[in-house]
This record gives sequence, C-alpha cells and structure tokens, in this order.
Amino acid sequence: MPFAIAVAVIAAAAVLLIAFGLAGNAPVDPVQARLTQLGSMTAKNLEELELQQPFFDRTIKPLAARLSSRVARLSSSNFSERTEKRLALAGNPGEMRTADWLGIKAIVAVATAGILFLVFGILLGSGILQGVLFGVLGLGIGYILPEFWLSGRVKKRQKLILLQIPDALDLLTISVRAGLGFDAALGKVVEKMKGPLIDEFRRALAEVRVGKVRRDALRDIIPRTEVQPLTNFVGAIIQAEQLGVSISKVLQVQSEQLRIERRQRAEEQAAKAPIKMLFPLVGCIFPSLFIVILGPAIILIVGNLSATGR
Repeated sequence: MPFAIAVAVIAAAAVLLIAFGLAGNAPVDPVQARLTQLGSMTAKNLEELELQQPFFDRTIKPLAARLSSRVARLSSSNFSERTEKRLALAGNPGEMRTADWLGIKAIVAVATAGILFLVFGILLGSGILQGVLFGVLGLGIGYILPEFWLSGRVKKRQKLILLQIPDALDLLTISVRAGLGFDAALGKVVEKMKGPLIDEFRRALAEVRVGKVRRDALRDIIPRTEVQPLTNFVGAIIQAEQLGVSISKVLQVQSEQLRIERRQRAEEQAAKAPIKMLFPLVGCIFPSLFIVILGPAIILIVGNLSATGR
C-alpha cells in the first residue's frame, strides 16, 4: 500500500512538471511583450533613447517649430511659395518645410545678434548702446545668412545633376535597347546609381507605382531641379510617348546630344583655365619673382646712393 501511494505521488508530480514545462514554452503574444517592455521602461531608458537621436532633431527642430509659427504670421504667401520652391531645388534638406526653414532663420538671427551684442557690447567694452546697435545689425545678418547656404546647396545639387545626366542616360539607353521597358530600365538606373538625379527618378517611379501618370511624374521633376539638359530630356520622353515614337531612338539621340554638350562644357572650362590662373600668378608668383630678381639690384642701388651721399 505505501508503495502504491509513492508511485501515485511520483506520477502526479511528473504530470505537474510536464504541465509547467508546456506552459513555459507557450508562445508569447508580441503585443503583450511590447506592452510589458514599454511598461518596464524607466525615465532613464527614455532619456537614453532621446539622447540617441541626432542633435539637430533634439534641439534645433523643436526650437525652430516654436519660432516658425510666430515668424510665419509675418510672411506672405508669395514668400512661402518661393521658399518652398527653393527648398525643393535644394532637395528638402532635413525634410524641412517653409515653417521649419523660417524657424531656422529665426534661430540663426537671434544667435548672431546675441554673439555680436556679447562681443561688441560687453567683451570689447564699447557700451550697451553700441552693443544693442550691433545686435540689431546681427538680427538682419543672421536672418540672411541661411539664404546664402541654401543658394549654395541649390547650385551644388544642380551641378551634381548636370554631371550625372550623361551617365544615367547612357545606362538608361543600354537597358531599353536590351529589351527592358522604360519603367524597368529607369528602375535599373535607380538600382545601379546614386545621387540627386537618381533620387528624383526614384521619386518619379514611386509616384508611377501608386497610380500617377508617367508623363506627369516625369514633368514634376522639372520644377524640382531646373536643369536645362534634364528639362530637354523629360520633354523629349513625354513628346515621344504622346506621338508614339520609339523611346529607344529618342534615348539614343538624347544620349549623343548630352555627350556632345558635356564635351563642350569641358572645352569651355579648359578655355577658362588660363584666365583663372592669371590671378594667382599676378598675386603670388610674380611678387616673389620680382623680389628675387630685383632685390639684389635694389640693395646695390641703395648702397651706392648711401656711399655717394657720404
């Protein structure tokens, strides 16, 4: 009898252990696990996650968002449209909109005014009044400075697009002549190359995939770039599609034309090189040559004049 009881107890314990083991291996609900993880987060963990973000996203953007709402009230609709267009030409750096850009300009203006006031009004001891005047001047300078940066970014992006068009068009022409459709060939260009032009092609392909007409998607590239060779290329593709002309022939003609234009631009830059080299020659090299050549003669002349005077 005691032996039978011991066997029953062992069997019951084994069943309980198996049940606990199966319960421990049950799949965990991912939603419940995520809620548990969020619930277990402490303030320190949240602070660490926030510190992992870039400095621009943590400090500049929130401050710019607060200032932009106030500055935007003073700006007109024409100014907002012009700023939106310039940001698009620059590639929308930092995914900024007009309000964000106005906030950035306000921050730079306030920072410049504070620096000028601190330098001229306090450190140099010019007086509070002059410091205030320089601070007001700093507001204007700081508000204009970001525009120079944006203009430089626009020119740099347009130059990169201009340099990248011939290579991208060559690859596009080869892909189309190999049997791919225009969209597939454009996707191959996007896959193999990188740069601002490729980003525009990628955006156009994404718009086509979501249902936008291809000619409209290509036409929208023009106001975002304002590069004349790219405008001519897009116009030729749209016209070929409307008239039913073979896109392969159009691409071949455009590719040859762009190669000719690239060669002409290289020849133009080579012709400008002697004129550009003239300024460092006159400003740096010629004075050194004059010192080396005329220096001893001037020393002898001065010595002879001194001897004659005695």
